[in-house]
Amino acid sequence: MHTNLAFPDLLRLIEERTAAFTTAIASAPDLDAPVPSCPGWTLYDLVQHLGDGRRKWAEIVAAGPADAPPARTPVEAPREDLVAWMTESSRLLVEALKESGPDRGCWAWWSDFQSPRTTGTAARHQLQEIAVHTYDAQLTIGAPQPLPAEVALDGVEEFQTTCVATRSPWPHEPVIVDYHATEGRSWRVTLDADGARLGDVPGTADASFSGTASDLVLSFYGRKTADDLKGEGDHLRVFDRLVAWEPA
Repeated sequence: MHTNLAFPDLLRLIEERTAAFTTAIASAPDLDAPVPSCPGWTLYDLVQHLGDGRRKWAEIVAAGPADAPPARTPVEAPREDLVAWMTESSRLLVEALKESGPDRGCWAWWSDFQSPRTTGTAARHQLQEIAVHTYDAQLTIGAPQPLPAEVALDGVEEFQTTCVATRSPWPHEPVIVDYHATEGRSWRVTLDADGARLGDVPGTADASFSGTASDLVLSFYGRKTADDLKGEGDHLRVFDRLVAWEPA
């Protein structure tokens, strides 16, 4: 039976993905190079976003339970010693997470419908943020690598429970969607008048998507398309509707 990544593994992988990110940045010949997967951003903008975002989440985690994130002024990334600044940003986040532990409450933008507002869930989502932006950085320098399977397998479920799960009604006919990773795991999502939720329900899927866990996660975040996955059933229409859906 599968279990989610343990908290120490999340922290370890945050550090590993940060190291992969900074390796890509260090080898980039031009910080003003455009990031193909983030239109309008340069590589410097990507570092600014990821680094200051991790500092922001370090402050959110340290603040504990709250109805709003702490007020703060963004920290600008220096063009000199950019790798050291990014590494420090990640260290601040990991230290805050270690200090709080996985079960402490904290502010979060997501609903607690399927993902609790805890530091453990925050760590889980932070790993995916860093992993996907590492892919962005690698793509920019012409050396994209798939997300590590350990990260991506957790990321398929994390995306569904944190970013998709909602009690807002699905505005179309009910559908059951299956996701199958070539690494051997599957997930089922139901979308209907009661919202969207992850979990086993009886019946045949209306649409299914198969691919590596990395390709599944990257498709969720708009880095891959339905063409990069094997689809069955009404998969193209369901994919387009999922991309366009903005639940209240």
